[in-house]
Amino acid sequence: MQFRSNLYHVKPALIGFICLFLLGCSTSGESVKKSASTLKDAFQKKFLIGTALNAPQIMGRDSATMQVVKTHFNSIVAENIMKSGMLQPREGDFRFDLADQFVEFGEENNMRIHGHTLVWHSQAPRWFFTDEEGNEVSPELLTERMRKHIYTVVERYKGRVHSWDVVNEAILDDGNYRNSKFYQILGKDFIKLAFQFAHEADPDAELYYNDFSMSQPGKREGVVKMVKELQEQGIQIDGIGMQGHISLEHPEIEEFEKSIQAFSELGVQVMVTELDLSVLPSPWNRDAGANISDNVDYQNKMNPYPDGLPDSVEEAFDDRYLEFFKLFIKYEDEISRVTLWGVNDSNSWKNGWPIRGRTDYPLLFDRENKAKPIVEKLIRVANQ
Repeated sequence: MQFRSNLYHVKPALIGFICLFLLGCSTSGESVKKSASTLKDAFQKKFLIGTALNAPQIMGRDSATMQVVKTHFNSIVAENIMKSGMLQPREGDFRFDLADQFVEFGEENNMRIHGHTLVWHSQAPRWFFTDEEGNEVSPELLTERMRKHIYTVVERYKGRVHSWDVVNEAILDDGNYRNSKFYQILGKDFIKLAFQFAHEADPDAELYYNDFSMSQPGKREGVVKMVKELQEQGIQIDGIGMQGHISLEHPEIEEFEKSIQAFSELGVQVMVTELDLSVLPSPWNRDAGANISDNVDYQNKMNPYPDGLPDSVEEAFDDRYLEFFKLFIKYEDEISRVTLWGVNDSNSWKNGWPIRGRTDYPLLFDRENKAKPIVEKLIRVANQ
């Protein structure tokens, strides 16, 4: 009886210990489950995390980079190969090989596929605006060329490409319309027509307007005015893409936030597109003459980190990215996607623009596809 009595007293304690152990395991398991280790998992319940792919990546020539894409991103956009000059370099000569591969990659990896871009003045083929005799086309002919291009491209990927940048960069920083060939020939109605044709070609696709410097008050007001006019005419526009080409100093994050608020108040989605963070000085205020030695000094000044970033600049880089991502999280109900403009530093366009041959560090992964410290910091912020 003494033995049974001792056992009776031990069992509740043992059971309690087991319960506490199991509870601890359960809590630990939940913690592990919640603490995502990739960008796409960390931000899964907030917004999509996307990246832009270039032609060599799409063609399978860079398997290491594509592994990073598969691991960390759940949305993709083509950097150049879906622009009109690439898809239709000559009238009626559509070249879909790379675009097809791009879409197939997205489908195979269960990614949100975004098309960029249907109408953009900068990389439109020259033939688009001239007739057989080299004269400027009539409004009727340009409208028909737009219609044919948009119908052909959007219908080909109907139900596969989920969303499109229908019109890109049509508004200036002061809010006026850009005096592009589209605008010169058709006026502002070219935007309405582009959205109309895209919707007719795929009624289920989401249709966006995309532009840079969207934190500029003048551009903000111009875009808001344009979108309201489209809405009043019954034109479908589902979202506004705010290009995120930022630097350590510009833009002011308060102005960026004002634009998020203004655009979301229109009842459309907001996307942060083309996000990268340059650490290099801007050349716009150049004050150099023809003296060769002055120009050499200028070139060195404009490319200060050819062999890597100082610790102080890396810290500023991390702080700036964190500042913006915290803003995006604040507006996670309004922002549906955040897309980096490239995967790693080596393939960023910022190395060659606006000055060729510079070494920039604008993305989240280094030139060897290793995650920078900022990646872990962003994941940690998202998991909180």
